[in-house]
Amino acid sequence: MKLFNNTLLNSDDLNAVIDNLKIGVIAHLPDRTITLFNKEAERITGFSRDEVIGKDCHNVFQAPFCGEKCSFCNATPDFSGGLKEYPINFITRDGRTKHIEMSVTAIKDQQGDFAGVVASFRDLTRAIDLSIRTETLSNFVGIIGKEKVMQDIFKQIKDVAVYNYPVHISGETGTGKERVANAIHTISSYGEGAFVPVNCGAIPEGIVESELFGHVKGAFSGAVRERKGRFELAHKGTLFLDEVADLPLKTQVKILRFLQEGVFEKVGGEKAVSVDTRIISATNKNLKEEVKANRFREDLYYRLNVIPIKMPLLKERKTDIPLLIEHFLKEAELESHRKAPAISKEALDIMLKYSWPGNVRELKNVIQFSVVHSKGEYILPQDLPMELTQITGLMPTPDADFFMDPVMVKGKLDMDSVKAALKKAGGNKSKAAKLLRVGRATLYRFLNQNPEIKEYSSRL
Repeated sequence: MKLFNNTLLNSDDLNAVIDNLKIGVIAHLPDRTITLFNKEAERITGFSRDEVIGKDCHNVFQAPFCGEKCSFCNATPDFSGGLKEYPINFITRDGRTKHIEMSVTAIKDQQGDFAGVVASFRDLTRAIDLSIRTETLSNFVGIIGKEKVMQDIFKQIKDVAVYNYPVHISGETGTGKERVANAIHTISSYGEGAFVPVNCGAIPEGIVESELFGHVKGAFSGAVRERKGRFELAHKGTLFLDEVADLPLKTQVKILRFLQEGVFEKVGGEKAVSVDTRIISATNKNLKEEVKANRFREDLYYRLNVIPIKMPLLKERKTDIPLLIEHFLKEAELESHRKAPAISKEALDIMLKYSWPGNVRELKNVIQFSVVHSKGEYILPQDLPMELTQITGLMPTPDADFFMDPVMVKGKLDMDSVKAALKKAGGNKSKAAKLLRVGRATLYRFLNQNPEIKEYSSRL
């Protein structure tokens, strides 16, 4: 008998209550024996109660429902953080893919010892599919966008996450390739493992194989101990090979072997190492052109490009800009614990006219810049970086006489505008950068590329 709202319920009554819930409920003993499986769980999974009660969940379900995120893999699961919540994609008994939100908590007996686990889960498939079809879904696994091209990407993420097929994400810098890779990882069966990003273009060629595959002690000078590489660190998780086109051809051969056979050798080692990791790659280059130029192996290209995802430019989805601005302003509030200013109509108009060569990453940087420079409740045109205000011929700033000089509104940094700013700032480069509404690094880079103006600044 159980006490429920001050009324004693027998087990049949309690089961009737649980069966009428609009969420799936499943309970396990510590040995993973299923003891409870309600009607909504039957509807969502396609399995009947008679098929699962009394059986080991791993013998009934497979990944990702009982994959790396499963809370029943160990005799005593870790619930030190309390309730565990996570999204998964699940293939039902009849082969349909469903998007599920899972909540799991531990059950303890009267002595406080671990006695099992109860999980509740909701089927969000119809709601997400409908939102994608009607283009009303604006945030999917942390990715912002309502344009049709983004709704298509949401659908691709949802569909591909349930399979362990290699995914290749292409697109220009700043379009969100890593965020998409992370979203696929999060809702896949590998989501409980580590997400290991690697910028292949940033690793010196001499150590790239050691970084990716690890090395044994004594493999080379300085190898004083054995070291795991990124592939091993991503075991039971996802390895994200960013800028994969920059990998040396020799390294491409080893990655190809791993994709074909699932094994590799550490640098200096002879023993084959096997890991279970999902591979997602990305590049801002055209891999087909890299293959034609003999800089990328054709066989590896076909191994990586099983599921291609193309990221759009921000200028191709400008109606998403207000959504992204709102998202980044909320992020600024969370980081600073201060109310962020709202975007003014005038500033928004300028941002909608801008071409955004740096895409979403540049937009985020602009919002961060503007939040710092804003002095009131709204971000005004004069709070935006110079690159944006120049495109409209508008350079509003407290120093209006200086910035309305025709020399200063011609476009990007040029000799005349930089020279004028340096002269007004008395040669102080930090002040000149502020007058030009650019970062100091941008101004220094311009000066280094133009020695004559750099020499001019040193004479002021």
